[in-house]
Amino acid sequence: MKAIGYKENLPVDNEKSLQDIELETPQAKGRDILVEIKAISINPADYKVRQGMKPENDQWKIIGWDATGIVKEVGEDVTLFNLGDEVWYAGDFTRQGSYSQFQLVDERIVGKKPKSLSYADAAALPLTSLTAWELLFDRIQVDKNNSDKSILVIGAAGGVGSILVQLVKQLTQLTIIGTASRDETTTWLRDLGVDHVINHRNKLSDEFSKQNLAEVDYVISLNATDQHIDEIVKVIKPQGKFGFIDDPKELNVMPFKAKAVSTHIELMFTRSMFQTEDMIEQHNILNEVSDMIDQGTIKTTIDENFGGINATNIRRAHAFLESRKAKGKIVLEGF
Repeated sequence: MKAIGYKENLPVDNEKSLQDIELETPQAKGRDILVEIKAISINPADYKVRQGMKPENDQWKIIGWDATGIVKEVGEDVTLFNLGDEVWYAGDFTRQGSYSQFQLVDERIVGKKPKSLSYADAAALPLTSLTAWELLFDRIQVDKNNSDKSILVIGAAGGVGSILVQLVKQLTQLTIIGTASRDETTTWLRDLGVDHVINHRNKLSDEFSKQNLAEVDYVISLNATDQHIDEIVKVIKPQGKFGFIDDPKELNVMPFKAKAVSTHIELMFTRSMFQTEDMIEQHNILNEVSDMIDQGTIKTTIDENFGGINATNIRRAHAFLESRKAKGKIVLEGF
């Protein structure tokens, strides 16, 4: 099968940072299904791993954690899917990824692809939907029914933010404050239903004052958390909840002590990485999001289609994400 992999941690402008290769097609056993991949999307996790995770024993490392495709083979213990089913998933951090024609994945972290979306449009959503859902409802446990509460989403125009604000809009009564720094991303957030947009290049407390915004019950930070922490302390309510997903070099949470703010970290890969008892919840979440899409309440967050799945196009996608100028998601389709 065709695949794109690496053996060295190299800058993205080096052709060896990601290479077109050929590997044997794996076989499905146990609860694994073998998926013929039709489309993928690129996430910040992809370039971070490419930059920093060295392959073991001189083996090819295949990354990628978003895919849509067709079930081609099922293991003997599979009960959730049949041959020919159209599926979508974000995969498992501890296994080979989706930059390949075929991929093995545990059925418990796979969902049914939305019928109303193409493979490419659907590929934009699995990882970000799971991350956003778990962050909102498993980690900070937002109150769905209280219309007096509010949430601040820092970095709301990115891949996770773009689906997260839609989930908040559709499943809660919270007032949504999102941050963006460009006219293009500000418009994007307003189109997604964000109630107030502020500029994260300025002090958050100053932006709150300008728009006469009150302290918020929840804060979610999706990037540059360590740069915003002092301002988050100012704009969050006493006994509020704070969640983040990025990897700050240092994060001092002691300023939250006076306000007794609880702090929560989300990693979408935790359930599969540790084979948790509730691992199948990712199957359930993906199916619920799929239904919402087919009902027309959630839309894809795709921004650009970079063409076929090959090393050249994936390197280009990595470079664009590394520039931190992206909004929504970048997808690729077909080998």
